Amino acid sequence: MRDSQARVVSFPRPAATPARPAAGPVPAVPGILTADDVRATGESIAAIQEESGAIGWPDGHTDAWNHVECAMALSACGLRGPARRAYEWLRTTQRADGSWPKQTAAGGLVTDAATESNQVAYVAVGVWHELLVTRDADFARQMWPTVRRAVDFVLALQTPRGEIAWERTAGGTPASYALLTGCSSIYQSLRCAIALAEYVGQPQPDWELAAGQLGHAVANHPEAFADKSLFSMDWYYPVLAGPVRGSAAAARLAAGWPEFVVPGLGVRCVRDEPWVTGAETCELVLALEATGDRGRALKLFGHIQHLRDSDGAYWTGWQFENEAHFPAERSSWTAAAVILAADALAAATGGSGLFRDAADAGAALPPADASACGCTVPATS
Repeated sequence: MRDSQARVVSFPRPAATPARPAAGPVPAVPGILTADDVRATGESIAAIQEESGAIGWPDGHTDAWNHVECAMALSACGLRGPARRAYEWLRTTQRADGSWPKQTAAGGLVTDAATESNQVAYVAVGVWHELLVTRDADFARQMWPTVRRAVDFVLALQTPRGEIAWERTAGGTPASYALLTGCSSIYQSLRCAIALAEYVGQPQPDWELAAGQLGHAVANHPEAFADKSLFSMDWYYPVLAGPVRGSAAAARLAAGWPEFVVPGLGVRCVRDEPWVTGAETCELVLALEATGDRGRALKLFGHIQHLRDSDGAYWTGWQFENEAHFPAERSSWTAAAVILAADALAAATGGSGLFRDAADAGAALPPADASACGCTVPATS
């Protein structure tokens, strides 16, 4: 059992709570994308949304993480109706234990009943983002029980050291290992959930402790995670999601830059593959913007526009040795990542600072339970 070292470190709060959602400006990045361009990208996401509200992959299946990212993007470019239908889908399809299936086919058939922890947690990021963008207090209160159940499900998978198992099988068995990218994302989810809890007047000090322990593990204990270092997400996600910032973030990004960034094209998905992807590139843009490296963020954002199609949708990636789109698909999550990166660069909506504000001092402070991770905590006077 952890001691009572809870830290309350908060995101900026919405300034007002009008009865109706606020309609704000659409992001634009001068010289790269106009507001009409960004809106067209949002419309490409809305065009594939099911009547139920689900937003799926090119093959038709839906997972909660990519669905939430798309909902955030829809809201950021002013498509409030489709965004709210996406959140209603989450609210009405959440299982009794607080989770969502790993895969749900078009029409609602569950095709993989297992659950990924980072997918479940990400609803907190989406709901907090929607509140920041629209300042709709009624929406936040309506979604709070959904977020609370989701976070409780995820934290049941946390080890004493701090990492969180990546999956619970359909039979209920936790995975035997954790993933660095997933746990980094969960850290941001917890920060958003904590902010939402305070906003609705139900603070959760145990979540503070869990987030601190998790952030410390991400920043300081690589041995806690399965080795997936071939993937670029494991390189930049600890920075993007907040556990690693400051000089440590600069050093981490510098170390991986030559391996993962292809000049003029974007970011490799996998270190040793000749393949750049739009989503990974835009997530690195977000990480760079969050750490104050706006120049490189803008440059990368411009480079990845070679994946833009004529209607505003985006191809998933580019195989630069074969000079072909790979896979041969246009994906909703790539379009969503573009919109969120554009908003961060443009500072157009109230949610534009979401990734910048994901960090707090928690990762630099001692863990809530140092004995659990083998760290020595200096004595305090």
